[in-house]
Amino acid sequence: MKANRLAAAAVATAFVALALTACGPDQINAAGGSPTAGAAASNGGSPRPVPAESATSRPLPSHTATAATRATPTGTPGSSRPAEVPVLGASWVPGQKGYGQARPATVFNGGDPTGLVEHLAWSSWGGPSATGTGTAEYVGPGQSVATGIPAQADIVAFDLGTCNGHTAYRAIEWYFPAHGQHFDATRYLDACTGEDHGM
Repeated sequence: MKANRLAAAAVATAFVALALTACGPDQINAAGGSPTAGAAASNGGSPRPVPAESATSRPLPSHTATAATRATPTGTPGSSRPAEVPVLGASWVPGQKGYGQARPATVFNGGDPTGLVEHLAWSSWGGPSATGTGTAEYVGPGQSVATGIPAQADIVAFDLGTCNGHTAYRAIEWYFPAHGQHFDATRYLDACTGEDHGM
């Protein structure tokens, strides 16, 4: 009787060991067992390594990464500085307005009133050219400055480059569409030196 019980216990132990060998660590865990103990029983007492990776420690797929993990720290290699906002040339004589500034509300060359554009509203700024509208003094062909009248002027700042070490529009022109004038890139004022090019 005692021999029969021992034989039955030995068969049961062998069956459990066989079942543990057939099951993976995840299945043993699900059944409430110990993967290390099961591995030891099936390897003759030598524990089988348990994978360190679990469902909770696996890395997230790239599309589920949080904003914090996607963000690139500022100042790291490869990061670029924001582009410098261009200014309008640079002042070349005292008393001028708008030169050396970005999106100036007034541009004044100094001197007579034909070099003044006020109430400027820029529709673009920062690209290869900048455009806007304002009010300037219109003097008709063959007329004196004294006969000038206020009129809407279209203004264009262009020739983007550097002036006095800053990114700047180096050429400027304004004209009066209501009086039949149009933009001509060959006629402009050098916004860095004041040199007149056919204006």
